[in-house]
Amino acid sequence: MPYRHAHYFVGFVLFVIVVGFWASYFSIAGGVPLAFHVHAVSSMTWLGLLIAQHVAIHRRANEMHKQMGLASFALFPFLILGFVMIINVTAERFTVQPSDFALYIAPAFGVAMAIAIAAYLTLFYLALKHRRNVKLHAGYMLATPLILFESPFGRFMDTLFPAWNIIGSEGPHAILDGIVLSDAIAIIFAMTLYFMNRKHGAPWLIASAFMALQAVVTWFAPSMPLLSSAFGAYAAIPPALTMALGVFAGGATVWLGWEAGKPPRKHVPQPA
Repeated sequence: MPYRHAHYFVGFVLFVIVVGFWASYFSIAGGVPLAFHVHAVSSMTWLGLLIAQHVAIHRRANEMHKQMGLASFALFPFLILGFVMIINVTAERFTVQPSDFALYIAPAFGVAMAIAIAAYLTLFYLALKHRRNVKLHAGYMLATPLILFESPFGRFMDTLFPAWNIIGSEGPHAILDGIVLSDAIAIIFAMTLYFMNRKHGAPWLIASAFMALQAVVTWFAPSMPLLSSAFGAYAAIPPALTMALGVFAGGATVWLGWEAGKPPRKHVPQPA
């Protein structure tokens, strides 16, 4: 089976999430909006499920692996819902008595989350479509934690190793430096895996493309007035509608990916 030690990588992402969000979430979890809980629970459950599936398949517990795979069908729309709810909280802070910080940084956060959603939808669809190819299926599933990496690692770096910020922007833009550098580290990791096995390296190439797009657009977002206008327009959409669309997108991805992965029907000649 491929990626024998991948559970350590996923576990490291979980560790980075806890450390990176300790001050802003875990230490004050009782006083944060519901959106943060939905996002945290769904994202960490997704990572836990990946670890469990990986261990199960390497221990030849194929039936358990399949059952957890079916559980991911229910979890995935919930995961996308969590991302959408975070965008909605950010949009509210951008429009309702916004601070200077929110006016500057919120559109960048919003577009970063939107690109993350697109990446998750793409990677999980392809994981289901290629579920009969073990190396591709595993690659697409294990690429998903990289999409979660940038935000907590940026905070992790800012808290424990601020000297790592070699870009050196000042003020709120320094937060976006963290996103760019985190994405760059994840891209280097993904591209290393790609060049180690280019025949089955498409998952890492696709994940790298999304992370590169996220890094570039997010860093330049504050200097793009059109993006701020678009984010303001998004904020006017009822949150219930955007959340419903998020759940629908997650469910549709599951269904479309499953259908795309079915073997072609054999043509049975009809008797003359």
